[in-house]
Amino acid sequence: CLTVIETGNNVSFEISPETMRSTNIGDLRVSDKVNLERALKLSDRLGGHMVTGHVDGSGSITGKKTAGDYTFYTFEASPDILRYIVIKGSVAIDGISLTVTGIDNRSFSVAIIPHTLTATNIGGKGVGDKVNIEVDIVGKYIEKLVPGNKPDTNLDALLNEKGFIYE
Repeated sequence: CLTVIETGNNVSFEISPETMRSTNIGDLRVSDKVNLERALKLSDRLGGHMVTGHVDGSGSITGKKTAGDYTFYTFEASPDILRYIVIKGSVAIDGISLTVTGIDNRSFSVAIIPHTLTATNIGGKGVGDKVNIEVDIVGKYIEKLVPGNKPDTNLDALLNEKGFIYE
């Protein structure tokens, strides 16, 4: 959790230990740019995907190249994050809703339009920089709700007890 508690010439926040652990916020310096915007109200128009602000982890930029008007970024991420990344799916990088253009077993890529490069902090980032990654929450809900995605440990224990399998 990261909440604005005071504004004026400076902005003050309260931050939870979980946010410190799972984000790159502890690595930020006074001069670093960050993306800030008000929370989405349920009555607002949704122009991208649902970005909750609950960061799933951090990753690092492993590639940055420009092709025409687009800049392609590649991000290394843990398997716990990559499991929810799909081609043409959505991902938030430092709170920016983006579309996935490529994926492999260690990383994924996005294409960023010129407006996003200038309106957010991503244009100033390069190879080696850490970023916050939030996967599309819809994938996490589907995984939770669809049966068969996780082993039934109770069933395994019962089968072991009755001699059908051995651990």
